Amino acid sequence: MKIPLKILIVDDHPMTVDSYINLLSDVDFQKIQPSFIKSYNCEDAYNKIKLQQIQNINIDFALLDISLPPFKEFNINNGIDIAIFIRKKFVNCKIVLLTMHSDPLTVDKIIKEIKPEGFISKSDINFELFPIICKKILEGDIYLSNTIIQSQRNLFKKNINWDKHDNQILTLIYQGVKTVNLPKYIPLSMSAIEKRKANIKDQLLKGKGSDKDLIEKAKKLGLLQ
Repeated sequence: MKIPLKILIVDDHPMTVDSYINLLSDVDFQKIQPSFIKSYNCEDAYNKIKLQQIQNINIDFALLDISLPPFKEFNINNGIDIAIFIRKKFVNCKIVLLTMHSDPLTVDKIIKEIKPEGFISKSDINFELFPIICKKILEGDIYLSNTIIQSQRNLFKKNINWDKHDNQILTLIYQGVKTVNLPKYIPLSMSAIEKRKANIKDQLLKGKGSDKDLIEKAKKLGLLQ
């Protein structure tokens, strides 16, 4: 007998969670009614994921809003951290991230860190197609919604090809961390950090300008919130 899918849905709006459940309860999505785990914040999601692990019950599919009330005690601040936690506990779980934000740097960082099977801007959600998209993801497809794809295209058009360390350098400078202190936050030597910073300036400022100029340019390009 086929075991029903176990689906985790995390969103801080209960009506949104119920909407997803209704959409994924249709027989066209799964012939056997899935089993749903509902959660509205990081702390509750963390505890329910741990409980599933303790009970040796897999989570097959996870729909995660990125913006969530944090669980500060365990430094789980959003849906991205929940996704990382799920990746560690349930390696075969298909993860779909949902967001209202699509700035290129954030989108690129999430895709590189999480490698979600689905990444959807909430502004792109088509309720008629949503179950079809989720079914295809379960069958092995990778799905990025139009806004997320456009964000990636914008990043490509700006000729920016950064990894997570370059993202960290820019973000930390934006937060006021001086270059001399960056090795405390990033596992790279000072010379490696300086080379990466110079490369960032080359791409955004053609090598000329201060850190303040760099941050202003990055914000104008939508690379920083």
